Amino acid sequence: MNYQTVEEFITPGKPQTIVDVRTPAEFNKGHIPGAINIPLFSNDERHDIGLLYKESGKKIAVKKGLEFVGPKLNSFIAQLESSQPTELIHVHCWRGGMRSSSMGWLFETAGFKVNILTGGYKSYRQLLNGLFDPFTLFLIGGETGSGKTKVLQELDKLGEQVIDLESLANHKGSAFGGIGENGQPSSEQFQNMVIHEFLKIDPSKKVFIEDESSSIGKVGLPTTLWKKMKASKIIQLSLPVEERVINLVSDYGDYSKKELECCILKIQRKLGGLETKKSIEALYQKKMDVVARKLLAYYDKSYRFLLERNKNNILAVLPFERFDAMEIARSVQKHIN
Repeated sequence: MNYQTVEEFITPGKPQTIVDVRTPAEFNKGHIPGAINIPLFSNDERHDIGLLYKESGKKIAVKKGLEFVGPKLNSFIAQLESSQPTELIHVHCWRGGMRSSSMGWLFETAGFKVNILTGGYKSYRQLLNGLFDPFTLFLIGGETGSGKTKVLQELDKLGEQVIDLESLANHKGSAFGGIGENGQPSSEQFQNMVIHEFLKIDPSKKVFIEDESSSIGKVGLPTTLWKKMKASKIIQLSLPVEERVINLVSDYGDYSKKELECCILKIQRKLGGLETKKSIEALYQKKMDVVARKLLAYYDKSYRFLLERNKNNILAVLPFERFDAMEIARSVQKHIN
């Protein structure tokens, strides 16, 4: 078996089979993107071994572990083979200890070449400590309905390095952000996906990212990334209200009235009772442009407050009379270059 640092172990964008041998509970909380879970122990077995270790010591706990694992050896190989693995298998547990070494030995015995992650999954999480330092970020800002995500997508087509945080979070970032999405990952898993995306790109080149708050829906940005973003320059998009209304109606107008009503009610306290009532009435009257204007009145006020706090970071304000994502992306690109 070969032992590797996390930088050697992870090769984003290249085919590799990563086997996470931790329990299903550990894996579901958060794992390296693309990894498969072949747990050495079930959740209950891991719990029992932990108790035995504390009460009776390592030797007794190891014997119990062997009792659990022995009957499952063939199934471990079968699970690996059914995943259509690459010739080289990358194996890790939590700290790079007995679980990964034991499974690595088994896979080598079965004829596979094996790399073990030194420090385990814990070392992957520790990448957050310095991963973002070398990168130069440019934030795409703008009031609600400015089409920032679409502009990022066009920048990507133009060959720029882009990190789409909202796509990774399965959420569009507002009270309405969960509509049409398939549920959010855990905060830990979201952060793992952010790590994975940054590992794919070149730290010597600029990166475009949407101006976000510290959380997107229910998931939190890595603290180190959030601090980096707070110190980064902002390209502020400015569009007329009418254009932003059109964007919002296009993005949300086809969803069910009940879903949209639930989202409006989420901001009832800040929107105010009367405006909430008027918004819901307009919603069921199919006056989606009226609903959008009322919501923009609330969101624009909130955004202006945040903008004032970050005004020293604004590199440029780019005004546009109409929304054309590619035209705006080209303008952003030209301005930065």
